[in-house]
Amino acid sequence: MKYEFSEVADVILKPVFGSEKVKKGSLLLEPGAETLTLLVGLGEREAVSTATVREAFFGVPGELCKYEAKKALLSELEDPALLAAAFEGLWMGNYVFTRYKEDKLADKRLETLCVPEVEGLKEKLEESTHLMESADFTRYLVNTRAIDLYPETLAQLAKEELEPLGIEVEVFGRKKAQELGLKAYLAVAEGSDKEPQVIIAKYNGAGDAPYAALIGKGLTYDSGGYDVKPGDGMFTMFGDMAGSATVLGAIRAIAASKLEKNVVAVVLACENLIDGSAYKNGDIISSHLGKTIEIVSTDAEGRLTLADALSYTEATFHPSYMIDVATLTGAVVIALGDVAAGAVTNNDELMKDMLKAAEHADELIWELPAYEAYKEQYKSTFADLKNTGGRGAGTITAGLFLGEFIQDTPWVHLDVAGVTYRHDKAKPPYPQGASGYGVKALYHLVKNR
Repeated sequence: MKYEFSEVADVILKPVFGSEKVKKGSLLLEPGAETLTLLVGLGEREAVSTATVREAFFGVPGELCKYEAKKALLSELEDPALLAAAFEGLWMGNYVFTRYKEDKLADKRLETLCVPEVEGLKEKLEESTHLMESADFTRYLVNTRAIDLYPETLAQLAKEELEPLGIEVEVFGRKKAQELGLKAYLAVAEGSDKEPQVIIAKYNGAGDAPYAALIGKGLTYDSGGYDVKPGDGMFTMFGDMAGSATVLGAIRAIAASKLEKNVVAVVLACENLIDGSAYKNGDIISSHLGKTIEIVSTDAEGRLTLADALSYTEATFHPSYMIDVATLTGAVVIALGDVAAGAVTNNDELMKDMLKAAEHADELIWELPAYEAYKEQYKSTFADLKNTGGRGAGTITAGLFLGEFIQDTPWVHLDVAGVTYRHDKAKPPYPQGASGYGVKALYHLVKNR
């Protein structure tokens, strides 16, 4: 979808505030209008926000398909932030994943939003375009099934998408990972016949300034290993690489917007499968940092790959701060549902900035406590650590486990297991399937820090 400054359109979109007839979230054709006009209920004016506008306009493209309106004029809305939110809502409502199934409504979908020439709007719509294109890339990666998206193809898609934007993408496999001592990561990868791939994407927009590091969990499929998941639990595990897709989408948006920042995105991609060489419950393995880990559950594999990713990134790039993004625990879904991500940190100032960026992006994050007492849960008798602290406070202990592999770099861990994929239906402003959640929050953090 695109935008243009024009008043010539097939349909007029008219926001309605505080109406009993056109309630918040409802869409209604205006009777007797000379030009096809769709009324969009936004609720009470004083309660309207970018989030409510985005959600309200999400449903518009589906409604307009009935009338084959390709070009819509947005009237009576002049705040640049609200106009940009409406544009994003329309964009996400227009999204459909077509890799495996033809879009029968393709020739009826909205193509252009016409908007008034408001001061500052062009810059906001340009930024929104970069963010939405990048979130679409993230959605494409997450929606693609594991038969087609595995470490090598993820690396290939990253290079194809990112390098034209001036991002340097380095990829290496098992041999170099062994040389670098990525032992925990390689233990997880051992059960698959797919070559593990380390993907490092670097954007240099700020000369010699230190890097901000974005690290994404890259499990392109997770069977649970010998702690094999039940069929229902395994069905959506093609999306267990959503963290990697999010950080790749974020660095894409950063480069497309030409932010004057240095950013590195790091993904240790592999599959967690079962064969005779797969790691087992009770094994004790090492890690890039040298700490030993007792394997209580082979299904707590993402934290092993991230432990090496965090340690390697810190030692190699000496970033000013690190954010990791991972579909790490089912516990976060129990705690926060599909509304918010959970967060653990070792630095209050960075956490404040992360929460502010998330608020700006309308992507909700809830900071979880990081009390020292929780660390007792993953202490091991025979190794430095266990890879799970048990069911209680599972999201917290998983995050704190990752923190054990960081020396002194400010860091935030985001557990996004509940917010990155919705199999059954769309939940405005996110389409069915992959949501693209997190791309905007990471972008705004990097932009404003």
